[in-house]
Amino acid sequence: MTEEMYSVEQVADRLSLHVRTVRGYIRTGRLRAVRIGKQYRIAASDLDALTGQAPAVVAGQAEVSSAEVSSIVQIDGVDRAAADRLGTLVLTSANTGHDQAHPLRVQTVYDEERQRMKIIILGDPAATAELLHLLDAVLNADNGLLNREVRDV
Repeated sequence: MTEEMYSVEQVADRLSLHVRTVRGYIRTGRLRAVRIGKQYRIAASDLDALTGQAPAVVAGQAEVSSAEVSSIVQIDGVDRAAADRLGTLVLTSANTGHDQAHPLRVQTVYDEERQRMKIIILGDPAATAELLHLLDAVLNADNGLLNREVRDV
């Protein structure tokens, strides 16, 4: 037995949304969908995940649980240029090489007055750990990203 699939129009009707809004959710990854030809199909479990409802149990399939980790990394004594370099590295790493169905969500915040940077990471435990290992390597390297001087040539 297969899971029930909905068209974008059906999802829009069920949620009382405009079709463009549902397509926007799909493009941004907020709603998971499969493209078949020129149309999207949304699984009932993905619709349930969007609305926060408990997923319907499909006959013969075990329910798969997932875990999500939230981490906040605070780095003191960092200037704006180093914070920008570190932010670029973290965001690039988060956006490449991971499961696109469950992307890492990363936000960076820099406090100029305190010369403090915070990196907020939300996502799969393994991918989050990999990103934290990268941060650890960069921050603890003798000639790391934060210690590099920028020279005008």
